[in-house]
Amino acid sequence: MAPKVWQRNFASGLGLEKALDATRSSAPPTPIQSPPGGTLVDADVGADGFVLSSFTADDAVELGNLLYARLLPFAREGRATLISISTGAGSQTLYQVATGSGVTPDNESWVKRKTAAVLRFGKSSWYLGQKYAGNEAAFAAKFSLGPSEAGGYAIHGGGVPIRVANVEGIVGVVVVSGLKQHEDHGVIAEVIRENWV
Repeated sequence: MAPKVWQRNFASGLGLEKALDATRSSAPPTPIQSPPGGTLVDADVGADGFVLSSFTADDAVELGNLLYARLLPFAREGRATLISISTGAGSQTLYQVATGSGVTPDNESWVKRKTAAVLRFGKSSWYLGQKYAGNEAAFAAKFSLGPSEAGGYAIHGGGVPIRVANVEGIVGVVVVSGLKQHEDHGVIAEVIRENWV
């Protein structure tokens, strides 16, 4: 069965408008729906991430701003996040922002490790964590990774591959770091589902 192809259903600027609205609001955070646990299939995302009709730098900025708007209320309660969106090669950051104070260099490390896992294995970091039941030693053993090499990958939720219909490979990686791993993954899936059709 062919994966669903998601199309952006809004004009440029919506993400920025929502981000500005979020900065002016004092509304408490709305809980983030958890992705399926204990199974390897998310009906919309799947292990392979989202397949979009296109993914440009403008799309990355819009997605980043929509994530920022969604996550800003958590930062007000002391749960800041780092949002990062890069190209599929992982060599160019298209969007990166901290939602508030409390983000540390460790969050940057998590972003790099989740991105590396997505790019090497072509799967979401949530999927990898579920597949190996969070057992990093089993994951490292499966791929013959030594201790220092294994430390370069994170099999915790929050790294999602972006693919484009009829384009081979991963074209972008979206990462959130700072919340619980099911929230880091769940917020990415939620924001895309709500803004792409």
